[in-house]
Amino acid sequence: MKSEDSKGNEIENDFKPLEITSSRTAEAPGPNVGAECCSLDGRTKQAGAEEHEEAGEEAKSSYVPTAISLSLLLAGILLDYLDTPWFTGYVRLIVYGIAYVLVGWRVVWHAIKSIRSSFFNEFFLMSIATMGAFYIGQFAEGVAVMLFYVIGEHFQEAAVLRSRRSIKALIDNRPDEVRLVTENGIASVKAKTVQVGDVVQVKAGEKVALDGELLTDRSSFNTAALTGESKPDTKMKGETVLAGMINLDRVIELRVTSGYENSALSKILQLVEEAGSRKAKTQQLITRLAKVYTPVVFFLAVSLTFIPYFFVEGYDFNQWLYRALVFLVISCPCALVISIPLGYFGGIGAASRNGILFKGANFLDLMTQVDTVVMDKTGTLTEGVFQVQRVEALLEDKTWFLSAVAAIERASTHPIAKAIAAEAASSLRHTARKVEEISGHGLKGEVDGRQLLVGNGKLLEKYGVLYDPSVKDIVETIVLVAVDGSYAGYITIADKIKEDAPLAVKKMRELGVKRLVMLSGDKDTIVQQVAGELQLDQAYGGLLPQDKVSHVEELKAEGRTVAFVGDGINDAPVITLADVGMAMGGLGSDAAIETADVVIQTDNPARIATAIDIGKKIKQVVWQNITMAFAVKAIVLILGAGGLATLWEAVFADVGVAFLAILNAVRIQRMKFK
Repeated sequence: MKSEDSKGNEIENDFKPLEITSSRTAEAPGPNVGAECCSLDGRTKQAGAEEHEEAGEEAKSSYVPTAISLSLLLAGILLDYLDTPWFTGYVRLIVYGIAYVLVGWRVVWHAIKSIRSSFFNEFFLMSIATMGAFYIGQFAEGVAVMLFYVIGEHFQEAAVLRSRRSIKALIDNRPDEVRLVTENGIASVKAKTVQVGDVVQVKAGEKVALDGELLTDRSSFNTAALTGESKPDTKMKGETVLAGMINLDRVIELRVTSGYENSALSKILQLVEEAGSRKAKTQQLITRLAKVYTPVVFFLAVSLTFIPYFFVEGYDFNQWLYRALVFLVISCPCALVISIPLGYFGGIGAASRNGILFKGANFLDLMTQVDTVVMDKTGTLTEGVFQVQRVEALLEDKTWFLSAVAAIERASTHPIAKAIAAEAASSLRHTARKVEEISGHGLKGEVDGRQLLVGNGKLLEKYGVLYDPSVKDIVETIVLVAVDGSYAGYITIADKIKEDAPLAVKKMRELGVKRLVMLSGDKDTIVQQVAGELQLDQAYGGLLPQDKVSHVEELKAEGRTVAFVGDGINDAPVITLADVGMAMGGLGSDAAIETADVVIQTDNPARIATAIDIGKKIKQVVWQNITMAFAVKAIVLILGAGGLATLWEAVFADVGVAFLAILNAVRIQRMKFK
């Protein structure tokens, strides 16, 4: 069947689709890494998160017949080498026959079942090639082809399970039981039975099982499983704590805000599982190519068997059939259809360990083509919270100045007032009296018997206080202060640039991003200042959501491949429009997870560069595998046609190359990214 992803890319899949909650993908296939390849155990390939352990045990049980078959093959080869008198005729056939059946029966059975849907597939080719080897008396080679083919399958299964388990172990080892706070005390209950609104207790050192609101005053949490960050994150009362975080400080209580299956962690797991099914264009290309070149090689093998009859003197049917069998074995595209999906799945796993969630392998490919990155300012390149930037006091006692202003500002709930109060929190030792708010202007009050005016220029002008007019040219938000009727200084407030924002810009340029653009709804002077500090190519301020859409449309009209990075809520229209929509810090945001193609779980803009780097390195590995597979197969095909290659070389060209490609794909798990 075929469907389309959110970017219009065709998805081709042989299995029944599973429903996905994402609003951007109405229908998409379930996880089926390597589904088109020669899978002997479809259940292992399609196993969901809850079936991994069962699938792993079932895969291990299939190793026993493989081991017995290998022992019989080695024993048979040894007896042939020693020219043992009794190891002939039916005895020899029975030994090799048992070795063949132990590993080959599933392949032959799949070949029979798949005749209706696809005559030319791996199962059919392997069955014909090995049975042909038995027909011409090459028993050992026939068994070897099937045996090493199955061993290659075992390596593939182990690699897929290893990738899945590494992800699962990383982010989904939540406790099955939680301590529920009830009127009668603490009760241990199953986490899945806890309802939204219930209160649960989490001890120090324990992993949080459910999303919730912190009821305790404060505590620190290890968020590495969710964000990839090892630095503890301190949460205050009323803030959200997510499943998967580890409580570090003290016994805490949480009011549950999401059920077990709807937690942020469950959504992450679901995204990782489903991501493997959304194919990159490289995967789609190889799948289509394999469906064409496999029957072509099959008919070439048939031609190689019979056409020489008309041109070669002393034509030997068995000799030319043997060469054709070499052709058939080599034609199996296992190295491609196994290693390529595995490479992309490994990339998705590596990204998740770096705090980045790709919704599909197709977005890994798209990241390699991105030449323009457009970013929102607030929450993406800046912290998104007001902070005091500068304190300029004309008074001799500058500490008193800040403390006195903060005492006045404590009476206000305005974000600017909160920022000043927070800045002076450690030195706040004064109490304000007679505080009065002048609407649209600021505050006035009394501290230590001195009269203070704290606000904008209009406030000071209202009370006839003269101040330096040059302060009007200051870019940041400014708070003017007068003490006892005289101008006493000012405090500037601004949104702080994130620590790793300059590093993010540097890395993106190193990775080949040609244009960096910032779009923001903030005032243009502030936007231009931030853009100048970060050395961005373009910046536009004072924009509405529709204005951002217009700018991205213009960039796309220029033929650019655009990635947009925003908060996933206000920027949802632009995220949807971009070639790659990225949600920054969207871990707990349903809108971010629903809308974005790539979710960066932390607030670190440097992860944008990491996402690009992961995409580029995955593509390198994939094309390495493609080049190696085609090169080796081409060489052995030519040698086989000339009678210079045996089935043993064919085994290497097929299973051996597949094994090397799998090892190369698994290498992704240990790569380091920018």
